[in-house]
Amino acid sequence: MAHSVFIDGAAGTTGLEIADRLAGRSEFGLIVLDNARRKDPAARQEALHAADFAVLCLHDDAAREAVSLAEGSKVRIIDASTAHRVAPGWVYGFPEISGLEAVANAARVSNPGCYSTGFIALLAPLIRAGLLPADWPYSCNAVSGYSGGGKALIERFEADQDIAWRGYALALGHKHVPEMQAQCGLTLPPLFTPAVIPAHRGMVVEIPLHLAAMPGAASPPALLDCLAQFYAASPVVSVAEAPASGELLLRRSMAPSDTMQLYVLPNAGGSQARLLAMLDNLGKGASGAAVQSLNLMAGLPQDQGLAI
Repeated sequence: MAHSVFIDGAAGTTGLEIADRLAGRSEFGLIVLDNARRKDPAARQEALHAADFAVLCLHDDAAREAVSLAEGSKVRIIDASTAHRVAPGWVYGFPEISGLEAVANAARVSNPGCYSTGFIALLAPLIRAGLLPADWPYSCNAVSGYSGGGKALIERFEADQDIAWRGYALALGHKHVPEMQAQCGLTLPPLFTPAVIPAHRGMVVEIPLHLAAMPGAASPPALLDCLAQFYAASPVVSVAEAPASGELLLRRSMAPSDTMQLYVLPNAGGSQARLLAMLDNLGKGASGAAVQSLNLMAGLPQDQGLAI
């Protein structure tokens, strides 16, 4: 018997991509509200109470409302908003970091932020292993395709072909910082500088390291080996050697992907290194991650239906 799934906010970019990943899969059946009812609280509550699983692709206040509407039901929820990423009682939906069983058994799962996914994937295993200090003032530089900003930003970029780079969160208050700090166990919030580029999808997240100045920091080969071992069993996350070409490319023609590649890029003497993650902000950074968690919660292989 198919598991019933209600995507609350199915008309948005993340919701549409989740529906695409579930299309044609016999394991799941979608509960769909027509345009006249999809914002009606009574209709949403009815759908939430009828579903086995709900994926919330909403802004934070609407996601909190959906959780309230679901009270008293059996529905298990994956929230793709920021609302519950550091909330008590919610499992962080990054199975490689939180654990496969923790996600599989959860009633409430918070889907990670796109930038956070790259940052946490790189740093959390290294801090857990004691190879990097938790009390260091880390910084993170990142660029993303404009699709991560929702319909308004998509329309802006597609209407104005002259935009080459959009820096934002200039006051350093980006909404992903709390989960980045919490999941890596950092004493200090990272200094995070995100930007948007004129590509529909794709993302690069980078953490520069002054290893020679960091107490107890391991060598670049040790960092690389730790990450490779940590993700050895993952069908989604891979660790790669530095490219022989000396460059990495993010192409505007990038096809949808639910994978993520990690790199440790040292200087000649190993006193510095760049930790770098490449992923699809709509894949492992959003919709693909939600479906990965949904698979686990439904007792299915985690990579079922993903673009690997």
